[in-house]
Amino acid sequence: MLLSVREHWVNILVPLGFVIGVYLDRWNDQKLTAFRNKSALYSRELKPGEEYTWK
Repeated sequence: MLLSVREHWVNILVPLGFVIGVYLDRWNDQKLTAFRNKSALYSRELKPGEEYTWK
């Protein structure tokens, strides 16, 4: 077991890092959606049926 981990640590850590990175990226996007179209520079009401500027 220890020899296998020692030889294949790259094959374990790279996919694990990718999965953690995707999770954190999606979590950050969810956090930022609370602020879309609410900045002081672009603050205005959306017209009926108008899409958000970003999703």
